[in-house]
This record gives sequence, structure tokens and C-alpha cells, in this order.
Amino acid sequence: MSVEKISVRLKIKTPQLKQQFKKNLRSIAGFNISNGIFSHRIDLLIFELGDEIEKDFEHIHVLRNSGEIDEVFFISDHYDEVVVRQAMRAGAKEFFSQPIEDKEIKGALETLKEKRLSMVGNDSPKNGQIIHVIGSKGGVGATTVAVNLAASLAQKESIQSVALIDMNLLFGDIPLFLNIVPEYNWSEITKNISRLDFTFLNNILCVDNSGLCVIPSPNYLSKQHAAKPEIIEPLLNVMQHMFDYIVIDGGQSLSGISQKILEMSNTVLLVTVLNLPCLLNTNKLLKTFHSEGFPPEQHVKVIANRFMKSSDISLKDAEISLEKKVFWTIPNDYKTTVTALNRGKALTQSAPRKEITKNFRELATKLCHMLEKNKKAPNSQARPEGI
Repeated sequence: MSVEKISVRLKIKTPQLKQQFKKNLRSIAGFNISNGIFSHRIDLLIFELGDEIEKDFEHIHVLRNSGEIDEVFFISDHYDEVVVRQAMRAGAKEFFSQPIEDKEIKGALETLKEKRLSMVGNDSPKNGQIIHVIGSKGGVGATTVAVNLAASLAQKESIQSVALIDMNLLFGDIPLFLNIVPEYNWSEITKNISRLDFTFLNNILCVDNSGLCVIPSPNYLSKQHAAKPEIIEPLLNVMQHMFDYIVIDGGQSLSGISQKILEMSNTVLLVTVLNLPCLLNTNKLLKTFHSEGFPPEQHVKVIANRFMKSSDISLKDAEISLEKKVFWTIPNDYKTTVTALNRGKALTQSAPRKEITKNFRELATKLCHMLEKNKKAPNSQARPEGI
């Protein structure tokens, strides 16, 4: 990716205001003011809102969805919280209310420039680790594990960025778990696959108040913009350069999409509970993985959720049945987990001192240690840790 000037289009009706922005743009190296119509993709549109605000926002949505503009700064003749919220939903990176000081403009432009340079000139891109969480059958708590593991990872000081992807493509529940109302979902990626890059993903990711970045599933089924296997690889490749960890809630499906994720995952957490139907399904999945040749056996970790020491089926019996060690057990605490769900909060926020929350933190720490050690090994596929 080469370093190019940031193209800027000014759509400002007030002459004095337009000259002010031109002066500031020309005072900072790296910007190029474009004239005329949108003949090519514009990196930054600086747009002055008029009297018909709803039409203005609709126009911006059309431009952004078509790929004609990337970033947008809005200008208004006064500050209005409702308008500011609308601007943020329209993808605004800055909102200026008049009168505007030169230092405000320069600060916003410098921030944008630094962001662009960091994306273009980063000689050490992240090598994000993909953790794929799947359930042995419906109702075993795979989404609970995915959400609370991702939230626990995001809380660690050594980790800068964590993403959570909802691959329960038929009515996923992650927005309920985190009390978020996403503006975009999976369909936005499928509609705009040609625009898939750092900037595009930054604009559509939903960020909860802990800093966790989420790609939710659609809230309705649409064949026209359904996620497809050929989208998964480029998406995860981009995300691995953006995030330290990508946690995927894979549901229970073994579709073409999940198979591609399984191929690319650094570790697969297979969630089960210690009852006969779940263990039978877990066994079937492990045998399927073996017959397909992926993921490698050492990458698959069995997680026993809702674990009780007094269970009719002991941990040892389960391991004999599965012919595989259980990697981790999560204690049964229905009341705490349901309360967190009803509040729309991860356990780290809803019940930070509870034993189950501590358990998720310890799981996050163990996975980090394991994955970082594997990453440093000469051949991470051949030298797994933590089996």
C-alpha cells in the first residue's frame, strides 16, 4: 500500500467557511483538494449541513454505501445533540459547530492524517489470533462462552484490540448479550466486499462500552446478502492485521462458511456439557474433524460448560468417552449468567467478583499464553502448547 495524498472534497456553501477550510488544508502537507463532481473515490468529504438535514444525511448514506467517499466531517451552524447523533450514525469522524477555530480544524486533519499513515506505513502489522467457539449442540452456551471470553480478553492490559464476530447467521444473540444496537451487520460486508479494507471495517464495526468491536449477524434472513465462504478468507485476513484476537461465535453449523473458519482458526473451542446427548454430539464432531483433516487435533480444545463436580457423568468418564482431555471447565452459575444477559452486560462488567467471571479471566490468560507460545514456535502447527 503506497503513501498517497489524502483527497478532500469540500461541499461548503458558506464562502468564508469554505476559505477557512481551504487555508487549513493547504497548511498541512499530505492533503489534496479535489474539485468538481465525484469522478473518483474521495478520502474525505467535508460537508456543511443545510436546512434540509434529513435529505443531507440521506445523500451522505448514498455516497458512503456506493463507495464514493470514505471519511466525512460535518459542519453545522449550531450544536444540536440530535443532529450530532445522526451525524455519528452517518459515519462522521468530526462534527464542527460554528464558529470554528483553526486549531479545531487542524487538530481533526492531523488526527486523520496520522490514522492514514499508521495504516499505510505500519511495518509490523498485527498477526491476530483467531479463536473459533462452536457448540456441540444447541443450548450448550457457546455464545455465552464467546462473549465472555472476548470481553475478558479485551480487559487484559497486554491486549490492544479484540473483535467478536457473530456467525450465528440466523438470528444471532450477541447484541442482546452486550446491549448494543448495531447500525450495520454481516450484510454490509457482503454488499461491499470490493471495499473490504481497514477503513471500511472501522466504519461498520459496532463498539461496545468496553472497547470490544463487534460484527453482528443480521436480524432477518436475506439470501441476497448472505455471508458466503469466499468472503470469509479476505475478511479474516484484514481483521488479523487489525486485531490482536478475533473471537468467532460459530453456533452449531458445519456449513461451508464454518469450514473455512475452521481452516483459518488458531484454536477451536468445542463447547459441551456433561450429559449424554452433548457428549455423543461432541464425539461426532471430533470424528468429523479427524475425517476431514482439519482443524488439526491439537488445535481443538474441549470446554465443559456448566460444570458441576456432582454431575452424573464425571470429568474422567467424559474424557474416556471422547478419547480427549477436557481443556477447561466453566462452573455452573445460572443466576449470575442470566442476570448479566438480562442487563445486556458481559460478566466482567455485570459481576466482576464472581467465581465464574474469574474463571473466564483465567481461561483468557491461558489461551493467550498458549497462542503466543505457538506463534513464536518455528512451526506453530507442529508444536502446539497446552494439550
